Amino acid sequence: QVQLVESGGGLVQAGGSLRVSCAASRRTFSNYAMGWFRQAPGKEREFVAAISRSGGSNHYADSVKGRFTISRDNAKNTVYLQMNSLKPEDTAVYYCTASKAPFGSSDEAGYDYWGQGTQVTVSS
Repeated sequence: QVQLVESGGGLVQAGGSLRVSCAASRRTFSNYAMGWFRQAPGKEREFVAAISRSGGSNHYADSVKGRFTISRDNAKNTVYLQMNSLKPEDTAVYYCTASKAPFGSSDEAGYDYWGQGTQVTVSS
């Protein structure tokens, strides 16, 4: 079992930056690929970014490519999502997720554990 706790959400103006973090409970954090998904009000949850176990491979949704960066620190059991040039349409609850697979998927069915989410609100 892996427990994931997100932090760092908040309110930011359009064009601003925010970094959300996700701390994992397991010392074997490096055995899991990690991902970020988000869910806006009235919409389905969607893929944002994923990173491999080692951190050497990552991929992004087209909507955030070039603006968001996923990274991980296996020594701290933590994955990060740096969000720059934020837009009002980025407003959502952001969820951290862990996968037993070596590479993160864009399909939420590929993940085994989920955090409780952190709210990110971008004002115009």
